[in-house]
Amino acid sequence: MTTETAIDSVETQPQELTRAEAFKYWLKLGFISFGGPAGQIAIMHEELVVRRRWISENRFLHALNYCMLLPGPEAQQLATYIGWLMHRTWGGIVAGGLFVLPSLFILIALSWVYMAFGNIPVIAGLFYGIKPSVTALVVHAAYRVGSRALKNAWLWGIAAGAFVAIFALDLPFPLIVLMAGLIGYFGGKYAPDKFRAGGGHGASKKAYGAALIDDHTPTPVHALFSWSCFRTVLVVSFALWAVMLGTLTAVYGWNGVLTQMGWFFTKAALMTFGGAYAVLPYVYQGGVDHYQWLTAPQMIDGLALGETTPGPLIMVVAFVGFVGGWTKAIFGSDSLFLAGAAAATVVTFFTFLPSFFFILLGGPFIESTHGNLKFTAPLTGITAAVVGVIVNLAVFFAYHVLWPQGLSGHFEWASAFIGLAAGLALFRFKVGVIPVVLGSGIAGLAFQFGAAAVHLNV
Repeated sequence: MTTETAIDSVETQPQELTRAEAFKYWLKLGFISFGGPAGQIAIMHEELVVRRRWISENRFLHALNYCMLLPGPEAQQLATYIGWLMHRTWGGIVAGGLFVLPSLFILIALSWVYMAFGNIPVIAGLFYGIKPSVTALVVHAAYRVGSRALKNAWLWGIAAGAFVAIFALDLPFPLIVLMAGLIGYFGGKYAPDKFRAGGGHGASKKAYGAALIDDHTPTPVHALFSWSCFRTVLVVSFALWAVMLGTLTAVYGWNGVLTQMGWFFTKAALMTFGGAYAVLPYVYQGGVDHYQWLTAPQMIDGLALGETTPGPLIMVVAFVGFVGGWTKAIFGSDSLFLAGAAAATVVTFFTFLPSFFFILLGGPFIESTHGNLKFTAPLTGITAAVVGVIVNLAVFFAYHVLWPQGLSGHFEWASAFIGLAAGLALFRFKVGVIPVVLGSGIAGLAFQFGAAAVHLNV
């Protein structure tokens, strides 16, 4: 539907939406939500605001502004919010759950292929090319976030300080977030113009026709704030978390792999300000350095898989869980797939439970007013720090890709060439993520087979 057609039909009210129709759409979205948060939000805007007119532009952006303030994947949270607004609590759970579940099943299957057949030359060649493209993707992510967030010298200073803190001082990611938030808080008090949020998702003047939930549609009864609903969401969410973690503790002990995954990824979920790229250094510090669930090269491979599957990029944690469960053989050496699948499921549950909690608990507050929300000064500081953290992630990936045996080993010229080509495609030609990753994988496969042929001839 074009904008002109939508405006011409401004008086046409969309038909009432059934739960079955909503279920079909959320299920479809779970399989087509490629392109990271920006792409996923664009897909929902086109479908829900422009074509289907389930929700108006202003109400859509109002919900998005709230989701942007929260830790966690904003696109998944936005789907949860709209599903909740339309069809109560279960509508939100269905929308948010179906945004994640297809990705979980796909990643479990791909992780099994990776662990079981990763040493096969074809698979190894594909990942040889994909790894440098992931480095280029991280650099591109740093550029995208930085171009929006770093509006003055103060914010550039916070970004630089965050990079030094994690790269040179090896400070933990939560501490960096806390420090950046405090700087933003005091900066907002004493230099408000420097920490005023910019480039947010403001209101739009576009009209696409009458919507089921329009600008002046009264807030549904179930979305009105009440202390009884607030207490129910608070108690049920905490009970779900406590029962799951308590059960894992009772069965496997506090130091068990699944228990520690539940505890660690609960903390990671609360640190996901600024998107998945921002929290990946924290996941790396825990998963690779501390718990040793997987190796640094495996972490890069997992990010590559996450980039090429639908769903939130933070779903890379499912790969981390799968590899950790497989590596630690938590159910014995004869049940490696079951161990990996169980660990991936546990990790996904604890990563996304807070997202449902924030939407169902805070949604009624947000629906109490339809004015625009702005980023707080502490969040502005945190977003600036995220840029430095992402740059550190790019340096980390580049080091392991270009010098796989360390600085004393050989330099991977082919990887450097593939990475530069991927960067050129992203920055200069605006090529999408999936074509870049797939093209890099094919290039890596061609190089590996070419090198093998030369070796045989010699």
